[in-house]
Amino acid sequence: MTRSPFARARKGGLVSSPRPGGRPSGEQDPGPLWSEPGTLLEHVAVAVLGIDGEGRICYWGPGAQRLFGHEATDVLSRPADVLFPAAPLDGAGAAERLAERGRTLGYWRARVPTLHRDGRVFDCGFRVFPVTGDDGRSVIVGLASESEGLDRVKTNLAFLDALFETCPIGLVMLDENLRYVHLNQALADMDGVPIEDHIGRTMEEFMITSDGGEYQRMLRAVSDEGRPVVSTLVVLRTPGRPDRDHVRSVSFFPLSRAVGTRPGVGGLLVDVTDREQALVEAAAGRQRLALLDRAAAGIGTTLDVNVTASELVEVVVPDFCDASVVEVVEWKDEREVFDPESVLLTRRIAARTCLPPPAPELVGGLESVTYPPGSTIHEALTTGRPVCVPVNDSFMTRTVIHQARARLLIDSGLTSLLIAPLIARGTVQGITMFGRSDARPAFTEQDLSLAGELASRAALCLDNARLYSRVQDISLTLQRALLPSALADSPSVRVAHRYLPGSHATEVGGDWYDVLDLPGGRVALVVGDVMGHGVPAAAAMGRLRITTKALARQNLEPESLLGELDACAQDAGIAYATCLYIRYDPTTGLARIANAGHLPPLLRRRNGSVESIDEVLGVPLGVGDVPFRTTEIELHDGDTLALYTDGLVEARGVDIGEGMAALRSQLEGASGTLEEESDGVLARLLPEPPADDAVIVLARIRRRDADPGPGARD
Repeated sequence: MTRSPFARARKGGLVSSPRPGGRPSGEQDPGPLWSEPGTLLEHVAVAVLGIDGEGRICYWGPGAQRLFGHEATDVLSRPADVLFPAAPLDGAGAAERLAERGRTLGYWRARVPTLHRDGRVFDCGFRVFPVTGDDGRSVIVGLASESEGLDRVKTNLAFLDALFETCPIGLVMLDENLRYVHLNQALADMDGVPIEDHIGRTMEEFMITSDGGEYQRMLRAVSDEGRPVVSTLVVLRTPGRPDRDHVRSVSFFPLSRAVGTRPGVGGLLVDVTDREQALVEAAAGRQRLALLDRAAAGIGTTLDVNVTASELVEVVVPDFCDASVVEVVEWKDEREVFDPESVLLTRRIAARTCLPPPAPELVGGLESVTYPPGSTIHEALTTGRPVCVPVNDSFMTRTVIHQARARLLIDSGLTSLLIAPLIARGTVQGITMFGRSDARPAFTEQDLSLAGELASRAALCLDNARLYSRVQDISLTLQRALLPSALADSPSVRVAHRYLPGSHATEVGGDWYDVLDLPGGRVALVVGDVMGHGVPAAAAMGRLRITTKALARQNLEPESLLGELDACAQDAGIAYATCLYIRYDPTTGLARIANAGHLPPLLRRRNGSVESIDEVLGVPLGVGDVPFRTTEIELHDGDTLALYTDGLVEARGVDIGEGMAALRSQLEGASGTLEEESDGVLARLLPEPPADDAVIVLARIRRRDADPGPGARD
């Protein structure tokens, strides 16, 4: 039997007939494939049938059986007219006309009254086209759908297309990961970002909220649990408009899921900012309070002027403005006060911006600034209140006298400046400036109030830092004046010494040291530490050092000297101080050592070994009624004594034993002159900057009766 062209096409895989197993006859098992129903095909049944050259039905698909009601065995090889009432198309048979049009036109569509098996006539839409086999014979393939269902789907699709095109409400479709799949122009306009920049990105990237993640959890519940959300108000900002709060009424609902996938989410979003202005104002108020809270926690963490200024600009950029600088007034002397009729000199100590060049050059490229009388800066300092000005010719003429700086300011993108005075305790500290570009709204009265609060706090912190710096400078000056400028020189002992004050954030301590010439050619080495910091510690240190020097010249034994020094400390009200006293006699080579609660000295022998002399660790000075003891050791040519204070070996979070072990290790491996060794000890053991005052005294023994050897390097 000769196969029809349609049968050959079927064998080639174009179309196929059903068989009981659900897979077309003669086909290979395609593997793990299955149909995936969707809402469109569930509502619109599509029938597939074939009509051969003789007008007979040669293919009958499952959809045709559902649409027309005939089993395949009832209609195959029968004339196609069985499907239609008599002459429904202009007096001609419908099957004949459909086949003729499909064959001559290549594709034709028509609506035809169709006869169901149960005798019911219904309107049906047909799409017909030819399929040609290898032998040149053709079959007309017909796709048929009930017109009523097809019209309904077409109407719905047209409605949805029009809705997405013209609806003023934001519409969005998200996938199961809450990424944008589809959105309309209204939503893109709300976000201030083009449609194409949304696709594939998450909604979290476009709806910036400050609700601790509650909005995202709500969306996830819609997707995962199918719980719709209706008319929920959300306060947010978007990347396209990061400076403005918006209020949106949002509704989200789960989308119907396809087989094997998680559901997506559909949404409607309405901008109700104008209607909900109270919410916007409340959100702005919360943001101002949050900024003040961050300022309270982040400004003034140290008593350092530069650090305090940097903390201020870090807090406000970019949350409050696009650029900020802090400038302090450069007074000619401390007694000078602000004169609105005089030129004002300032020094810029902190700057920050989030704008592109040339804004960084504008805010950071100048340290000294001159403002002429009558400038906006003078106005702010005279009234003591913040001033907001636009960046225009008037401002340039009054305030910016350098043409190059004026050009940079114009090109920077800044359009408005808010200038706030830094005044604390009646003292003018300087100014801080906040700048905004045209991407942000202009400064409001609330912004001026906020800037005044920020400047007031910063000014107080700067004044505290200034006063502290002055006290620190006094303490350091006093201490340096009381410490020896040059130590005694002895032919029997070569000495190198270093004193390093702590960082600016730490008050000067009471560390001290001395090397004294005694009668009979003897030498005294002294190091001590007074508890506390600042001027009181420096003054107490000076009193103990001078007293020690006077007592040493009386040729007292070390334990007796410490006893007298202890009595002096009690009389002076010095509650706690330490002192290490070593008296060396070069004629005998013996050193007598007494210790009042100080860290034990280290002794490096000529062969490089290091030992600690800790047999006489007494109580600190000021305790009273506890006798001191003395130990005696013999020193040889080339031996080196190391005296030091706790700032050298003790740090926060580091055990003092580790610091002493590190000092011993450094001394064991040291080489070079005593000066080089002293610098090496400081570089190895102290952080930068040091947390506390530190002293190191290295004393190398030179025996006149000994031959110079490897240990005699100085």
